[in-house]
Amino acid sequence: MAKCETCGNDYARSFDIDMGGGRHTFDSFECAITALAPLCSHCGCRVIGHGVDRGEAIYCCDHCARASQSDAPRARDQQGRESAAERH
Repeated sequence: MAKCETCGNDYARSFDIDMGGGRHTFDSFECAITALAPLCSHCGCRVIGHGVDRGEAIYCCDHCARASQSDAPRARDQQGRESAAERH
């Protein structure tokens, strides 16, 4: 039996994953995902599918990749409103 590195469960059906030059032992896919899956750069959920790469960032879906682009700082007027040029 081997101990899960995420939850500490000593389980007869544990499995190993070799990743990034290291070997990791888990008792479930849930624990493997918790330990190894990257976080979406926009919403923070675990990316367990292919994901969307944009430069150094990874997103769970195209929606988050596009939304992250719209999160960039925008020019605002003195009242804090988005400038007309930024809206178009």
